[in-house]
Amino acid sequence: MAWPIIFVFPPPASVFVTAMSVISFTGLAYSGFSEVRGNHLQYSKFWKITNKPASQKSKQIYLSGRRGMQFIYAPAFLAGLTSLVFFPHNDDIRYLLLSSALTLHFLKRLLEVQFVHKYSSGMALDSAIPIVLSYFMATVTAIYTQHLTITQGLPKPPIDLKYPGIVLFLLGISGNFYHHYLLSQLRSSSSSSPSSSQSNDDKDYKIPKGGLFELVICPHYLFEIIAFVGFSFISQTLYAFAFLAGTVFYLTGRSYATRRWYLSKFKNFPQNVKALIPYVY
Repeated sequence: MAWPIIFVFPPPASVFVTAMSVISFTGLAYSGFSEVRGNHLQYSKFWKITNKPASQKSKQIYLSGRRGMQFIYAPAFLAGLTSLVFFPHNDDIRYLLLSSALTLHFLKRLLEVQFVHKYSSGMALDSAIPIVLSYFMATVTAIYTQHLTITQGLPKPPIDLKYPGIVLFLLGISGNFYHHYLLSQLRSSSSSSPSSSQSNDDKDYKIPKGGLFELVICPHYLFEIIAFVGFSFISQTLYAFAFLAGTVFYLTGRSYATRRWYLSKFKNFPQNVKALIPYVY
């Protein structure tokens, strides 16, 4: 029987890819629901918020915000770069586009960490580890899945989405960068070692203004989702769409929690500013 989905490659014959599709989707979706319930990954404004018992809190290991972000993005960047250098598949434009887009995405993140973002918070190590594994394994699996579409000779989807995918990817990373820049302008200084401090950092936060911050509190998440839609359109594999769906669940939950946090901290927070999607959510 012919593969019925006309915009996706048939799934490759790989237990690893099938397992990673399930793990990526369920893990990210669960994390999104956890954010809504108040069980946060401890970075950014939620870096000290935890439901753990006091005995475990005292043993918590923290990284500085900058080092934590470098730690979670660097392995995924190196994975993408390695695929381009050692496994280029120069005869397949889709593979090259996907590997290049993933490498560029994480290079952008590393450059933002070093030159754009200003940090007043830290990151719990036990939150950083699942994030770095998620990014790294997602990059490796996405590229490996694309590799299998070539080596297993899978039929290309009748509807080719890779060029719209490029446009969406570029729109996503551009919008994401712009709103990260706006956020960086709110901070007067960065913290060099928040891991040794247990003070209240809420004073370092302000209500963001400019761009889509006038309509939603997390436009950087919205554009990140658009970038991941771009990845999925370039790839057109089931794994890419599974990771995209999980990412949407996670960022939807995280944006909900972020809006709730702003409402709790700022009495003058505008009620018309939504969490993620202008006028809707």
